Amino acid sequence: MNRALINTIVGLFLSLFVFSLQADEAISTSVENLYKEKTALNGKLVKLQGKVVKVNNEILKRNFLHLQDGTGSAADGTDDITITSQETANVGDQVTVTGTLALDHDFGAGYKYPMLVEKAAITH
Repeated sequence: MNRALINTIVGLFLSLFVFSLQADEAISTSVENLYKEKTALNGKLVKLQGKVVKVNNEILKRNFLHLQDGTGSAADGTDDITITSQETANVGDQVTVTGTLALDHDFGAGYKYPMLVEKAAITH
């Protein structure tokens, strides 16, 4: 094979590899956009930045946090998202969370959520 053909094949292979890595990257979005695009984002890894406004630790072997980022509307409930994590934060902390968007999740025992971000990593 000639060198140009080998370089082309190697280049195609590497671009496929890089594309597959990017497919697993978290989608940066806002709380408001989670509500607007919830069907398309369901099951996807998402990344949000915002302020922790409520914390309930050690419920059902996980921590529940509520995050607001200044987007959405309190009137229609699109300004707040519930996060579950093994990590925690304090009310008032500015954090970045990365987790999987889940729709219509029922933990049982009265814990039913139309939408939440699960198994999130939290960075301060």
